[in-house]
Amino acid sequence: MIQPEVIITKPATATKPLVYVVDDEAMLLELARVILEPLGCKIRSFADPESALNAFTEALPRPDLLITDYAMHRMNGMELIRACRRLEPHQKILLLSGTVGVEVFTGAPSKPDRFLAKPYRAPQLVELVRDLLSS
Repeated sequence: MIQPEVIITKPATATKPLVYVVDDEAMLLELARVILEPLGCKIRSFADPESALNAFTEALPRPDLLITDYAMHRMNGMELIRACRRLEPHQKILLLSGTVGVEVFTGAPSKPDRFLAKPYRAPQLVELVRDLLSS
């Protein structure tokens, strides 16, 4: 008797990786969207870290990647990282900054997975995001 062929396919609605982008500069949020959406990422933008933390707290599942600026108004990027890591210790996080360097998290108990200095070029961001999403 001939066995029927089994074909395994991906669902038609394959999920896109969800990336939260947090920056208090609207232009940089839009730039991240323009750079990352062509990679197949679904972007949620937040103009302040408090609203990003609220969304992160309620999100199930959590985003695949969190990209945050360092210098923001009431809460900085490292404070956001600490709060998110308390909720999700293995959350993948990229910290961006035009005001500080890696010294801001050297020795800190909660660190980003990667750091990118501003101004950055689009290929630099693409490479880091691809690397973080594939690891």
